[in-house]
Amino acid sequence: MQQRDLGSTGERVSAVGLGGFHIGKAADMATAIGIVRRAIDGGITFMDNSWDYHGGRSEIWMGQALRDGYRDKVFLMTKLDGQTKRAATEQLHQSLRRLQTDMIDLVQLHEIIRPDDPERIFAPGGAIEALLEARAAGQIRYFGFTGHKDPEIHLGMLKHRDFDWATVQMPLNALDAHFNSFGTRVAPFLVSQGIGVLGMKPLAGGKLLETGVVSADECLRYALSLPTSAVITGCETEQQVDQALRAGRDFVPMNEAEINGLLQRTAPFAAQGRLERYKTTDQHDGTKHNPHWLTSAAA
Repeated sequence: MQQRDLGSTGERVSAVGLGGFHIGKAADMATAIGIVRRAIDGGITFMDNSWDYHGGRSEIWMGQALRDGYRDKVFLMTKLDGQTKRAATEQLHQSLRRLQTDMIDLVQLHEIIRPDDPERIFAPGGAIEALLEARAAGQIRYFGFTGHKDPEIHLGMLKHRDFDWATVQMPLNALDAHFNSFGTRVAPFLVSQGIGVLGMKPLAGGKLLETGVVSADECLRYALSLPTSAVITGCETEQQVDQALRAGRDFVPMNEAEINGLLQRTAPFAAQGRLERYKTTDQHDGTKHNPHWLTSAAA
């Protein structure tokens, strides 16, 4: 598995990361443990998760998988939805218990999807205070944030305050390039600032495969050809883990002609983000449908 720099943190992580959402969709806990450990044994070190995935099941099952010495082999990331100090602190403590660890390598503030999210997070009593206190207590090492809605909201978060973000996570795939593109508008700024670029949704939630013009291998290779520290992909079976391992192990960057050819094939499906529904609708916006997550840890 190829390794990459995580921005300017000095950390090295696997080029492919294991998505936490799909861990919670596995058939059962034994299957989930098998998926996580197969990924780690194959060289995937970057573990993605979130406090809200499947009511905590994703973190619980990953925590079980990271027992017996596996925790020491990975760079562990999870996400918090709370935007107040109290909510973020409560959620972090739940995540630490579920993941069966006393320290999480990277905690990201999740679903930055509203223009006023930065103001809330940085306000007195906001989530930033929780992150800073947790880092001082040795509970987390690095901070980041995620979002899938609009590049301008990401840029607003980045420019709101001079803050030492280690990473930013966003959709990066062969549809993104055509509409409201994170790859065009956000990734170059992150690279210029030494902030790690975490790509998610490399298959656009499976919608790219439904077009019939691109394979899963091409989707992963395209995302890996962007200036990413890690491309996070979901795996619900060990066969999908093996596919992810091949992508990271055998990766050769796409050349300009290959990228252009792929984008030409996908362009007819990308108009107005109609397949990237996380950009254009609220059906993917967990915090919008559960606004109490922003102010309380109650699920």
